[in-house]
Amino acid sequence: MENCNLIHACKRVIEVCGKLLSFKGGKPVDPVESNSTTHEGIKTVEADNVCEFSKGSDLCIRMVTWNMNGKVSYEELEVLVGTNRRFNLLVIGLQEAPRCKIKRLLQSALDDTHSLLGESIMQSLHLYIFGPKNSEFFTKELKVDRQSLGGLGGLIRRKKGAVAISINFKGIQMVFISCHLSAHEHNVEKRNSQCRHLSHSLFSEDRNTYERAAQITVWLGDLNYRIQGIDTIPARNLIHNDLHGLLTSKDQLLQEAERGQVFEGYCEGTLAFKPTYKYNVGSSNYDTSYKIRVPSWTDRILFKVEDSGNIDATLHSYDSMDNIDSSDHKPVKAHLCVKVKKEKMHHQ
Repeated sequence: MENCNLIHACKRVIEVCGKLLSFKGGKPVDPVESNSTTHEGIKTVEADNVCEFSKGSDLCIRMVTWNMNGKVSYEELEVLVGTNRRFNLLVIGLQEAPRCKIKRLLQSALDDTHSLLGESIMQSLHLYIFGPKNSEFFTKELKVDRQSLGGLGGLIRRKKGAVAISINFKGIQMVFISCHLSAHEHNVEKRNSQCRHLSHSLFSEDRNTYERAAQITVWLGDLNYRIQGIDTIPARNLIHNDLHGLLTSKDQLLQEAERGQVFEGYCEGTLAFKPTYKYNVGSSNYDTSYKIRVPSWTDRILFKVEDSGNIDATLHSYDSMDNIDSSDHKPVKAHLCVKVKKEKMHHQ
């Protein structure tokens, strides 16, 4: 009975605080600090969970990121790509992918509806873009790049770095980046440095002054930012009682973006789903090893509209896929729809 009263009291505190505090990036912001800072941070956007596909948009994109932990089953890949195939593009970023023929398995799972438009692979880091059959006509200026972050992770199928694809699809210029950054809670500054390095390095060698800039940039992957400032048992109690929203204020990625270190001006859906790492393999139970890690949102999908004058983007969903359990990470999926502002096109 006392536990029930405590949970009720916590929920009431959340309701009251939500009315009294302004929120930025899922983190309570002191009004004085918010006035003095010049950093935009990561903008948290609510997913509306409604999509009419091509009726209201020029392009609908389903995106998935998954750290596979070196294991795969065809059945889970089928779940990963989903049964709703009305999207224009399917973007799949994989980390710690096994040595088996992932591309062939994905092509088999999508064979009835979609074909491969582009791929970028660096050892255990994979990125694939699929489009509807015969959509090659809409695909132009496809380029790929890869950047390693060094280390010995590649020897054990835990390669750190990023693979990227630049693509013009239906006249919309986009860049997709699948990355895997350094692990461990204390390496936050190292992850910040890696993000900046990858951002500056990808596609830098063949950059053309006259080349059309990306209108939308998407990062997806195991960014490895952790929850800090709370022990694992209190964190798990909050998650168990569906109060994990309180943990967003302790999320390193949102904190570092707030400080202007990474992902300035990017958008991310609300972290309404439970932290995606670390699980016992084959279950939906958090880590019970001797490390009993603090659950964290290591797996993320972030996007930025670089050409807001001509492009609108609407996030329709952002969620984890808890029914997939062969890895110690849960996959994360997002549904983003893009619309070109027609009035702008007429003036150009």
